Amino acid sequence: MAKNEQFANTPKRPSRIRRAWSWILRKKWWIITIVVIVIGANLIFGGEKKAAKAGYSTVEITRGDMRQIVSATGEIQPVNTVNIGSQVSGTIDNIYVDYNSKVKKGDLLLTIEPSVLKAQVEEAKASLQSAESKARLAKSEYQREKTLFESDFTARADLEKAQASYEQAQQDVVRMKSQYERAQTNLGYATIKSPVDGTVISRKVDVGQTVAASFQTPDLFEIAEDLSKMQIETSVSEADIGMVKEGQRVTFTVDAYPNKTFEGRVHQIRLSPTTTSNVVVYTVVIEVDNSDLSLMPGMTAFVTIIVDERFNTFKVQNSAFLVRNFDSLGVETNGATPTTHLAIMRDGKIIFVEYSKGLVGATETEIVSDGIAEGDKIVVGKMGASAKKPSGTGQRGGMGGGRPPM
Repeated sequence: MAKNEQFANTPKRPSRIRRAWSWILRKKWWIITIVVIVIGANLIFGGEKKAAKAGYSTVEITRGDMRQIVSATGEIQPVNTVNIGSQVSGTIDNIYVDYNSKVKKGDLLLTIEPSVLKAQVEEAKASLQSAESKARLAKSEYQREKTLFESDFTARADLEKAQASYEQAQQDVVRMKSQYERAQTNLGYATIKSPVDGTVISRKVDVGQTVAASFQTPDLFEIAEDLSKMQIETSVSEADIGMVKEGQRVTFTVDAYPNKTFEGRVHQIRLSPTTTSNVVVYTVVIEVDNSDLSLMPGMTAFVTIIVDERFNTFKVQNSAFLVRNFDSLGVETNGATPTTHLAIMRDGKIIFVEYSKGLVGATETEIVSDGIAEGDKIVVGKMGASAKKPSGTGQRGGMGGGRPPM
């Protein structure tokens, strides 16, 4: 009896069901959270899994902006650059400007030592005076012979000879006068002035240097007429030149300002082609506003010519258009072909929507259609299906044709 009373007084352990229920009550909020997450994930991703369960590969249609562009590189240059040279030879006497000097039209740039040129002027002047003296003497002789001839005291031959000498003396005066004026002009060339308003971007001589203008004009300075207006000369290949038109918007960057994008316009498409590495290219001139003078001559510009652009349009990855036919989808096409229709997965079913291509980029293509919506998926094939040749592919003609039938 004592042993039975001991077992009777021992408390009973709770059953496994009671322990599990007690654990659920303690962890109920965690369990409720997990259930909600599972249900939400099923609602969100359930649509996408339908296509996967059906075994179709799809590409989603999205909305966004698209650009069709032509890329090129070029050098930034001033619109108008003037090379200043010398028409006379001599030693540089003084230089009045330097690099980056602002000059106005008529400003003094440089002088050449003028002693030789002044001597030439004096020599020409003396020759002119001598010719004028001879002309006056010849005139007097002619008038005297003319008076004698009218009084029958001399022969006509003497009169004509005196007249010829007088006319020749007059011509000598004209010739010596032109030589004198030329010498004066050359003396004026020893003082070189700026022909335009601009900025000196290059100085190629120093004081004391001798310039020789015997065979060609030596360059002394290079002046950019207006640095607030620049241009870029780019080379565009013949494959892309057909898309480039005057007035198209251009964006470009330079290494000096990696975080800044500049803009310009296509100003000119030059018709003279050049061939570089067996590639025919054409020069496209782009005009650029440089009012802040941030761009400098000689910078390399990485140019993007915007051929066309679309905003908030339907687009899809180019891989969506690799489908050759709809035979492998296993649905009725009703005459739809990949060139005119898209196979759209909607509500678990495949429908065919007529479309056309808009802008075609390197990775994306614009879709023009009234029957599509954002979020639609284009069916590009059935998983596990073998590829079939497009209909109408037979033996090729011409060189490289197929094997003749046996």
